[in-house]
Amino acid sequence: MAENPVEDPSAREVREIRINPIVPAESVLVATARSMRPKKAEELAPRDTRKHVETCPFCRGNEAKTPPAILQLPAAGDWQVRLVPNLYPVLGDDREAPNFVFGLQQTIDGYGRHEVFIDHPDHGAAIQDWSEAHLALVLRAYRDRMRALFESDPRLKYVLVFKNFGPAAGASIPHTHSQVIAMPVVPENVGAEVTNSAEYYTKHHQCIFCALIGEALTFEATIYDRASGEVRRKVNVGQYVVERGEKFIAIKPFASRYEWEVHILPLTHQSDYLAVGEADLADLARVMRRTMARLDAVIGGAQYNFFLHSAPHDGKEHGASYHWHLEICPRTSIPTGFELGSGLFVNTISPELAAERLRNVVLE
Repeated sequence: MAENPVEDPSAREVREIRINPIVPAESVLVATARSMRPKKAEELAPRDTRKHVETCPFCRGNEAKTPPAILQLPAAGDWQVRLVPNLYPVLGDDREAPNFVFGLQQTIDGYGRHEVFIDHPDHGAAIQDWSEAHLALVLRAYRDRMRALFESDPRLKYVLVFKNFGPAAGASIPHTHSQVIAMPVVPENVGAEVTNSAEYYTKHHQCIFCALIGEALTFEATIYDRASGEVRRKVNVGQYVVERGEKFIAIKPFASRYEWEVHILPLTHQSDYLAVGEADLADLARVMRRTMARLDAVIGGAQYNFFLHSAPHDGKEHGASYHWHLEICPRTSIPTGFELGSGLFVNTISPELAAERLRNVVLE
């Protein structure tokens, strides 16, 4: 432990409200003393390492238990990735209903697509154990399917790719899989990111995500108490960086909503995931796999969500101001009434300490 307790993030109790620089209306309460309160230990998601389960509809050989594949990679032989329609879609194109407005009541037709990526043939394969080549294949499939959906219908304004692992994260089938939903509206949280990024760009002529990456890689400061002159906080270069590749970086957000939340972003500006090139996919896969390995080493067996935020295809220009990114959100706690009632996330581990613990994991 460091001699100066103020400089050691694990030795200083933190209780402060942090403002999300991307979406200022979204705040996080970092209250490290809350981690000491009596509570039942969170159960980790069971790690099912079986390669094949006879009754699983997603296992290789059980293809007849799902709807016919939309896409299969490779097209012939044993598949590595398989895309099928979701049997219980949240949006669909099977029927059309007119939009409805009556007084303050309004509806929009629930048109869209909901599909499932069976992203590995092995039932219990964890991302950190995938080969980087396989993960690059999955990331390429995401990109290509997003493009195909946008091109299929001009009514589709946004395509969200996401993965749920574990019951607490919403996964209903244990076989590893991810999902894609195409929708006729831009989700509110993405819209807030887009709007605030555009406002920042108008004022500063720079992408706010690029500015945050630059700060993480170059910025350091010592903040003193005005009255006593004591050190209140030290910001060190790279203290939020979890993993870095040639073209991508994994960063612990300063205002992390979840205790072990990590975001992966391209180092150079890029607004739309559809623009990711073949040469980029290998580095993205490496950074993502190593990030997941770090998370598994620190909170092994955790349940999590990840989702891809990319520029909407809503007819507006977002190229200069928005920056696509992947958000990984391990679910190590359950939201309380305070969080649900106030909209204020509570984080009981300082992001600085969490980043340090993840960064210190020794990987092969």
